[in-house]
This record gives sequence, structure tokens and C-alpha cells, in this order.
Amino acid sequence: MQKPPATEIPKCYDPKLVEKSWYQHWLKHGYFEASSRAKKKPYSIVIPPPNITGILHMGHALNNTLQDILIRYKRMSGFEALWMPGTDHAGIATQNVVEKSLKEEGLTRHALGREKFLERVWKWREKYGNTIIRQLQRLGCSCDWKRTRFTMDEGLSRAVREVFVRLYEKGLIYRGKYIINWCPRCQTALSDEEVQHKEVTGHLYYLKYEIEDSGGQTVTIATTRPETMLGDSAIGYHPADERYRHLQGKTAILPLLGRRLRVIQDEGIDPQFGTGVLKITPAHDPVDFNLAGKHGLEAINIFRPDGTLNENAGPFAGLDRFEARRKIIAELEDRRIISETKEHVHAIGHCYRCQTVVEPTLSLQWFVHMKPLAKPAIAAVKEGRTVFTPKRWSKVYLDWMNNIKDWCVSRQIWWGHRIPVWYCVHCRTAEVINAIEAGAGNKSRVGAGVYTEPGMTVSLETPATCGVCGGTDLVQDPDVLDTWFSSWLWPFSTFGWPEKNKDLSYFYPTSCLITGYEIIFFWVARMMMAGLEFMGKEPFHQVYIHGIVRDETGAKMSKSLGNAVDPIRVIDQYGADALRYAIVSITSEGQDVYASEEKIEVGRNFSNKIWNAARFVLMNLDSKLASSRVPKRTALSSIDRWILSRLNQAILRVTWALEQNRFNEAVSTLYDFFWHEFCDWYLELAKPTIKSRSTQWTLACVLGDALKLLHPFMPFITEEIWQRLPHKGATLMTSDWPKADKRWIDKKMESEVALVIGEIQAIRNVRSAWQINPKESVTVAIKTTRTKEMQVLKDYSTTIVQMAKVSSLQIGRNIKRPKESAVANVGRVETYVILSGLVDIQVERQRIEAALTDVEKMIRGLRGRLVNQDFLTKAPKEIVDKERKKAEELEDRKRRLEENLRTLE
Repeated sequence: MQKPPATEIPKCYDPKLVEKSWYQHWLKHGYFEASSRAKKKPYSIVIPPPNITGILHMGHALNNTLQDILIRYKRMSGFEALWMPGTDHAGIATQNVVEKSLKEEGLTRHALGREKFLERVWKWREKYGNTIIRQLQRLGCSCDWKRTRFTMDEGLSRAVREVFVRLYEKGLIYRGKYIINWCPRCQTALSDEEVQHKEVTGHLYYLKYEIEDSGGQTVTIATTRPETMLGDSAIGYHPADERYRHLQGKTAILPLLGRRLRVIQDEGIDPQFGTGVLKITPAHDPVDFNLAGKHGLEAINIFRPDGTLNENAGPFAGLDRFEARRKIIAELEDRRIISETKEHVHAIGHCYRCQTVVEPTLSLQWFVHMKPLAKPAIAAVKEGRTVFTPKRWSKVYLDWMNNIKDWCVSRQIWWGHRIPVWYCVHCRTAEVINAIEAGAGNKSRVGAGVYTEPGMTVSLETPATCGVCGGTDLVQDPDVLDTWFSSWLWPFSTFGWPEKNKDLSYFYPTSCLITGYEIIFFWVARMMMAGLEFMGKEPFHQVYIHGIVRDETGAKMSKSLGNAVDPIRVIDQYGADALRYAIVSITSEGQDVYASEEKIEVGRNFSNKIWNAARFVLMNLDSKLASSRVPKRTALSSIDRWILSRLNQAILRVTWALEQNRFNEAVSTLYDFFWHEFCDWYLELAKPTIKSRSTQWTLACVLGDALKLLHPFMPFITEEIWQRLPHKGATLMTSDWPKADKRWIDKKMESEVALVIGEIQAIRNVRSAWQINPKESVTVAIKTTRTKEMQVLKDYSTTIVQMAKVSSLQIGRNIKRPKESAVANVGRVETYVILSGLVDIQVERQRIEAALTDVEKMIRGLRGRLVNQDFLTKAPKEIVDKERKKAEELEDRKRRLEENLRTLE
């Protein structure tokens, strides 16, 4: 794209005029595309597929900016860099959204029927499903969009069926009747990882159960869920608990319903909880379910799918579970069955999608046996074939994998991958159905749990006939698979697996996965297992775990809290580059990110600084001189050699930081180099020689390489400026990543210029501290006992005079501090700035004393907070650290004020 001459560069940078046009240009020319036919080393990343219901939030902005940084860096470093994009069908979330829209029309999915409802979901997906893709493009993401996949497209659906069948044939997928997490709102099973546990203050109710034929004797049992007593089939105690030996062989009577309950003994019962006696409800508690299996107890389901009580609840049938709890408590109190009620804090499971309290429920579901799959995935991390950054997350991963439970993969919804299982109506005789369907009924005897069903066919394709009887009346299992069942195949299914092809062999295993810690169990661990099981190799070499984006107080950003920052609004206001820079600059390795409007403005300010500096360079650049051959080192001024040395140091540090995934260290290095060293010092120091051939070449070289280093972080503004510089190639994004030339690194020159800069800064700081009029020149004396330092300062004395506005400069060994002078130390060099005649000593003394009083008052207030244990324990760590830093800054300010006060003595 041809850019206008340098003289026409706009005064102000407007991202709206730049970002859209450059993104379309990159797309049009296929710069994001990668090919397995390339004769380069591959570098590949698969995007964590956002839900089709999603819109861009700050978490997406962080996650995808980090991925884009790596892809752009590796592309410029000579790799065939592929960023594989796609979206997730998000089963429960998408179904909920479409059901809400149906509700507005007065319809339900059941009224429409399954086929018509799915047609509506596909139409919704066509209309809204790519919203987040367009938003990611606004952010500047350089994905190979022609490869965009969807977890329910034809190829990925084939992969899902293939995996289900293979695992079933290996005995790793089974159908069984176990306690699962049931969401009454979504009316589906949930895996353990889909349940969010929240601490809730509830009550512990102490209920009296009568012992049969004991003359009215009772035993007291504590429970947090009195409504589940309606499903009790026994009570029990620990065999070593002497308090209850008299209950051995007895029978208890269930309050309200009068059901006879066995009394059992089991070492798994905790004698310390409650009274030591446990009410056993096998259909609604996982511990009780296991006890029932050992003791052959009946499991009585008291809930319907919507959370109302069923016929097993007797007079409470039809009531909502929480309404039933209130009525049961009231009746128990009326009958004086409740002996005591205590407040009790406990963790309650909630559905991760709708936040409804889940019910542990005995249900017939499909499961994946995980331990055999976990074993090689554990080894891959222990052996270092997959490395977590930060390292601490590998322990979290291993702890979970070592204690992994079987995965409930069936969901009772309609949107998703239908389970590839068919049942023969003819083979499912009344006797068989009764034996099997007991798992879906309300009462059953708890046994082995796993079901083998006659006339059941598991197949990649829809079978025409039953494999047992040859009948054609087949019915497919109505359930769909957990959304994560397709997502765990993402690193290889997106490349066409199960078909063998060039893409799969070239780009798999992928190079790096970037994701948040909240889905290590949902997704990362499962992808490791699937990759090793079906590809024989771990799916990625590196896993970079970033934190959650929070507001400044430490609260997680959310619409409901009103503290969410909308990335698209930020892009509209400040530009994508400003957002990208800001969010990366505040992202420490693996730590949560504390974002705010103020921090985003820093990104906007840096964009403006880059633009203004580039505009100054371009307006002073002679393209012929700038693009001339590399000058001899001896032809360069000391200032040119200094900035070239600093540039090559920056190249080394930024490259190292990116290789280590230390993104914020990379941008910090770039910010310091570009803003402070290049803009604040080099451009000022180079002005006297700016038209020389050596400085012209240096300006173009340093700005060009700085733009390359900045490009992965801020792609739009860097491309816009680079196109106006003398350059080779069509686009910055495919230009070569700068390589540090150690021949240009001159540490002696760096230390000399650092001394000079330090002196100029010291004099400027004194001027600022004493509020000396910028138009006034100052008299300065510099004392140093070191010959080399003295010579450097004398060599650069003209520069010091000009840049610090000095009227008289004296440099020597035996200089004594003049009266009424301020002192500043630069290492072992003492600098004296004469104040007499420039400031009113009496007024300044009063000003400093007043400022000192204010600072001491603020320090006392902060110290009070920092010794307050309530504040230290309850406030987020980042807030406490911020207050400590503020206290340190105030102490430093106090010291400086005290020094200034002593100056006036």
C-alpha cells in the first residue's frame, strides 16, 4: 500500500484512519496464511476457541494479544507461523440463548421439537456466531482465517464420533448409573469441573429419628438438607463409636413418611461430624451412594429433572425443592422432631453456566474412564516434553491428574454432538428395559453401576440394522456429548484428523498453548490425554498460563458488577495498539491482571509518542542518506554509537523475553528504550549532527529496528510508520526480526553517556524541586575525584550546558560546596546547583516545611493501615502491595524534602 511522502505525515495519529485499512491489506495479500508445503520450520498455535455466544471481553483481549505477539514474532523470525482459528458450539450456553429468544415468541424447544429447534440454533449461529471473530480482527489478530474451524463442522463431528467409538471399543467409555451433578435449570448432567463451589452460610438441622420397638427412644442426626431425608434408606455410624453400640441390628423410622430404615455400621462414617450418626440418601449424595453399594441399600430418587419433588416425596410431591425444604422444616418443628438448629458454613455446588444450585442425583449416564488416559499425560509433563509456564501450574495439573475421576460426558440437551449409539427396539424387551431403565427411574438397588445392553450399536455411521437380531427399528440415544468432548480434540481435529495429511504431520504437535488457569482441568489436561491417546504425541510443547483480568480493586470484571471494560469501546476510543500495549504491560508472568481506564491511557500516550518521534525523524530524513551503506564505526559520533549500542542491547533483551514468554518484560524494555533513550535523549543529543550522513543512517536504522521490535505488540502504528521509511519488502509483518550485532555493543560508551545523562537529569531535578523558572540559567559546579569521569564530563560539557540550561559550569577535584546550593549525587559525582538569586530562601523554607508536614501526615495514615491485620488479611494482595509501595514513595519524598531543608541551613 503506497504511503504519501514524509512531509505529508499527519501531525496527530488517528488509529481509525489506519487500523481498518491495514488489516484489510494484510488479509487481501494473504500475509496471515501458512502452508505445510513451506520449507521452513513450523510454529503453530491453536486458538482457545471462543464460544459462538461470546463477545470480546478483556480476558479475550489479553489471551489473544499474547498469542498474536508470539505468532507475529515467530513469523518475522523465519518460521512458517500458523495461528489456527475457530469457535466452539458451546452446547449449554448456546441452547440457553436460543431458548430465551424462543421464550420471547411464546415458544419452547419442546413445542418446536428437536429437529425444528436445531434448525433455529443453526440459523442463530449463522447470524451471530462470527461476531467474536470480527472483534478479534479489530484487535489485530493475525490468524489464518481461511482455516477457521467450528466444533460442529463436518470434519470435527467426524473426529468426535471416531474418538467415541475407539474409546468404547477399548472399554474406556461406558454407560453407568452413578451420582452425577444435575442442573435443574439446564436439566442436564454436569461434569465435576462444570460445578463451581461457593461458600454459603446455611444451617445444620438436628433431627430425631425414632428407633423401632424401643419405647420411643430416638437418635439425633445432623443434616444441611432436610428435604433429602425423604430419600433416606438407612442410617449408620462408625463401628468404633461406643455411643451407638446399642443401635446394632436395630431399625429406625423415617420421620414424616414412616419408612423403615436399616441401621448399618461403616468405617467410612465420620464420628466427628454432627452427632456421629449419618442419614444415608444413596440417590442424592456420592458418599451415601458408595455406602449403599457396599451394604446393598435401596436408592430412592425424590427429584424430578426440574428440581421439583416426585411421588416418592409423599405429601410434598410437586413442590419446588427449596419450598419443600421450608415446609418440611416447619412440619418437623411442629412435631418437635428438630432438636437444634445451628448456623453452618459449607460449600454448595452451582452450575457454571446459570449459577443454579446443582443436585447430586443418581442417573444413567455415559462416562469416560480417565485413569488409563491420564497416565501418559502425567509422564509427558514430568519428563518435560510439555512445559508449563509459570512452573507452579504443572503441580496443579499433576495433582488433578493423579486424582482424576471418570468424566461424565452425556448431556440432556439437544444442541451438540449426538451420542453415536443406537438401541434396537426389538431387542429391548420388557425384561431388558426394566433392568436397564431402572437407572433412569426413581427406585433401584445400588450395585455395580455399569450397564451392558442387548441390541445396542455404537457406530461411526447410522446403522441400518441391529447387529444382534437384524431388526431395522433403531432409536438413537437422545443425549449429546459434553462440549469439551469436541474441544479436547482441537489441536489435531482442526488439522483434519482422523485423516492423515501433510498439515497434520507438519503443524502437530503445536508449539505453544496460551490459556487461563481456570480451564486447566476443563481443557488443557484433557487435550493432553487426547493428543497422546490418538496422535501418540503431546499436543503442545509449551503451556503458558496467564491470570484473570480484574479491576483495580481486585474484583473479577463482569457486567453484573458494572466494572467491566469493553475492549471494543477501548479500541474505538484509543485504538487497538493502545489496548494491546496496555494490557501486556500490566501482565506479569502468570499473575492476575489489574486493568483500568488510566492504564489504557498509558498505551494511547505511548502510541502518540511513537508517532511524534517518527514524524520528527521522517521530516528530517534524507531518504538517500538514510538508505546509504553502513558507515564505518569511526565515522559515527559518540552519540550515534551509544544509541546503536543501546538498540542492540534492547534487541537481545526483547528477543530473550519473548523466547521466555516474559511479555511484560519485553514491552517494558521497548518502552524504556524508545521513550527514554531514543526520544528523550538520542533525538535531543543528535540534533546538532542531524543532517550528517552518519546520523541520518543511524536515525533510519534505529527507528526501523525499533518498529520491528514493537510490531508484534503494536502492529498497526508500526506498519503505518515503517511504510514511510526507506525499506525492503512489502510489509513489516514479514520483514526479518532484528538480530543483535554484538560488534555494535559498546559498554564503555554506554557508561560514559549514562554519566552525562545522569548529570543532566540531576540538574533538571534540582531545577524542578526548587521550582526554578525554566527561562533562567543556573550556575553549576561538579566535583569528582576520578580522572576518567572528569574527562568524560569535560568532553560533554557543551551538551550538559545546552540541555540543562547552565550559564556557568565548573568541573574539578577540589570543589567545595557553595553556600545556598542544592546538591545532587550521580554515583560518586557530586553536583552543586547555586540557588542564591534564583529562589526566595525564606519562602522556599516555608514551602518545604508545609510539604513535609503533609507527607508525614500521609505516612502516618498509611502506616496505620499497614499494621491493621483486618486490612492485611481481607484486602487483595495487589492492593496491599500498592499501599506498601505508596508508603515507600512517601518515605523517599520525605527524605528528599528533609535534604532540601538542610540545604537552606
